[in-house]
Amino acid sequence: MSGQVSEQVRPLVGVVMGSNSDWDVMQHAVNMLKDFGVPFEAQVLSAHRMPDEMFAYAQAARGRGLRAIIAGAGGAAHLPGMIAAKTIVPVHGVPVPSKYLRGEDSLLSIVQMPKGVPVSTFAIGEAGAANAALAAIAILAGTDEAMAEKLEQFRVSQNAAAKAMVLPQ
Repeated sequence: MSGQVSEQVRPLVGVVMGSNSDWDVMQHAVNMLKDFGVPFEAQVLSAHRMPDEMFAYAQAARGRGLRAIIAGAGGAAHLPGMIAAKTIVPVHGVPVPSKYLRGEDSLLSIVQMPKGVPVSTFAIGEAGAANAALAAIAILAGTDEAMAEKLEQFRVSQNAAAKAMVLPQ
């Protein structure tokens, strides 16, 4: 995946990941953004293999109009923290499960940011990716009434789905 932009409008949310192997998890963030009609961009941006591009992306994010960045990473998981170090745009870190440590290493790496460089850290895997997108949507909803209404309706539908659940007898 070289990169994709949701529409011809300027993206409000950036979705970045360290490798195309992270897509299985990060597509859940992208799908949530699509469901809400949020303009986004998605691309591979490796902290270790593309440090110059990563720093350029982070430094330009605010000027390009990004309101949030969702960064997924596995293993050492430096991507979310390094991006957060170079931008004031809110960064949402998604730990991607790794082969040997199931993403626990990624979770600890992302959540242990030093004081003064925050990264909102979400659950390991698919739920974390979807919730990171919902957090970005909530940021947008703070100044966008239409987005706020969509988020309210989403919560109502979540409530209805839970109420409709039936346990096996």
